[in-house]
Amino acid sequence: MRADRTPRTVGTVWGLLVLNTLGSAGAETVVPLPRSLIQMVTMGALAAAFTLALAVNLRLRVRPSAYLFLLTLLLVPSVISSADPESGFGALFRCARLALFIGTLWLLSRWWDGGTTFVRHHIRMYFAVLVSVAAGAVVSPGAAFPDLYGGRLVGALWPLTPPQIGQYAAVITGLTVLLVLGRRTDRRSAALVVVPALVLLALTHTRTATLGLLVGLALAIGSLVLTSAAARRFFGWTVLCAAVVAVGFSSALQAWFLRGQSQENFTSLTGRAKVWDALLAADRTTTEHLFGAGLGDKSFGGLPIDNSWLAVYQEQGVTGVTLVAAFVVVLGGVALLRPPSLSRACALFLIGYCALASYTEAGLGDASPYLLHLAVAASLLAAPAAAAAPAAPSVPSVPEPPRRRVPAWARRPEVT
Repeated sequence: MRADRTPRTVGTVWGLLVLNTLGSAGAETVVPLPRSLIQMVTMGALAAAFTLALAVNLRLRVRPSAYLFLLTLLLVPSVISSADPESGFGALFRCARLALFIGTLWLLSRWWDGGTTFVRHHIRMYFAVLVSVAAGAVVSPGAAFPDLYGGRLVGALWPLTPPQIGQYAAVITGLTVLLVLGRRTDRRSAALVVVPALVLLALTHTRTATLGLLVGLALAIGSLVLTSAAARRFFGWTVLCAAVVAVGFSSALQAWFLRGQSQENFTSLTGRAKVWDALLAADRTTTEHLFGAGLGDKSFGGLPIDNSWLAVYQEQGVTGVTLVAAFVVVLGGVALLRPPSLSRACALFLIGYCALASYTEAGLGDASPYLLHLAVAASLLAAPAAAAAPAAPSVPSVPEPPRRRVPAWARRPEVT
């Protein structure tokens, strides 16, 4: 079967999925936006994404994907726990949203061929989000750096928190650097993305995103060192620059990393550890232990959980944790078994980033940017579609030699 050319509509669908996962909670914006309006926009984006994906894939042709299969199985504990009347209508609504989200990814899987098409869609869409963040900082610096978040950069036009902005900036920075090393884009175009993204990342003071960027790039570039001279040069210069910065600006780096917090607050991960201890110590029924308490807002006792594994355990139980661990391990295992390539490096970066960020950020068990990151990784690890075999050239038929005509006098007489 010949590989299908990716239609432009697929990029639009991906942008709508990104819009859906931006969330509705965050800082106060310059123009107050009611949360109901934001939810209407994000859910409308998901419905539009599914409709467009279905329109360009009416034959429902999909690619086999262990990631999407395990993600689909995650709906089982989600529905079982959310069907409990105590979970409320909101839990079932979130289940429907997750099902529509996964269905859209299945429809898009038709164009997963191991290429960098979805990497480019990913970079473009999140760069557009970062442009809106920068515009908000220019329009209203006071709203973009509120005291509520300790002077860290937030979304002033759309309610985005510092961890969200840091995540988007780190992901597109890492992917763009890898495209440069793989000679899939020029340095000037890459600088237009990387430099502003790094500035915004620094303004958010997001430690998780910074560490995720460094660890993810170390994994990705390490996979290219043996086969790419550009990767070896970049790795060497990065190590040298990091050593110089660590020695010359150690006090400034420490101050940026601590963000003015006390040692005790830093050790408890800004209070996250207290919420985690309370969540693990809570009494649960057997059903809640196996399937969770239903999809919610990733909080416990009114406080954010900020840990993907504990959030999944709270909402989808041990079954959900097992399925999430399975698709992360499967993606990582497939990436490690593939031969060195740019696609493999980008996949390793995304998987490594999501694995590290899962410790202090929630999102692996519900429709979120983290599932989109892993979907891009799955598209990079998909086997290329087999091209149609060229038709065998037809062999011209060899004409039979003309029969020699025997004269009548030379013919043998028939025996009667």
